[in-house]
Amino acid sequence: MSVESHITYYNLMPIPPVESQTEYFDAGAIRIGVEYRLVNDAISAATEVARARGEDEAPPDQPDDRGVSIHVFAVRGGELWEHLRFDCFQEDPHYHYVSWEERRNEMLHLDPVADGDSVAWAIERLRTRLPQMLERAGAADAARALDPGALEAVLPKVAEAAYRARYNHDEQAVLRGALGGAEA
Repeated sequence: MSVESHITYYNLMPIPPVESQTEYFDAGAIRIGVEYRLVNDAISAATEVARARGEDEAPPDQPDDRGVSIHVFAVRGGELWEHLRFDCFQEDPHYHYVSWEERRNEMLHLDPVADGDSVAWAIERLRTRLPQMLERAGAADAARALDPGALEAVLPKVAEAAYRARYNHDEQAVLRGALGGAEA
């Protein structure tokens, strides 16, 4: 068995956050976004149409799932780029390392039994492993520029937003946002 057998590799970048459904928190050199996401056949079909137009957005064959996504962005070339994503989904919690330079999107699955609540796990990774994870994602500059004090100050707000999104989301609004405003 290979050491990396627990990683799913994609050469397509993940579906970007739905701006209208994402709450952002600035922490010095990084920005953290929290959103409630749905992934289903209709959303996959909409992203397939976008990809057919040349908008390389999503890996194919995504299962139906839902949950909180925590996005970690850093500035690169004057623009914000997502480098980490924690998909704290109900059926398949996982996280992504996103390397734009290599056009690589690596997805690693969580074990809910061993790792516990995926939102709590993700917040703890942000608190204790973010520099290492950013470096692994190809964002070494962001890892070096990270301000631990700014991060620590914003994490309670990120956690609050994540649990609020998990328990108090409007599923129809989320679906409309994911479909680009089309009727759900």
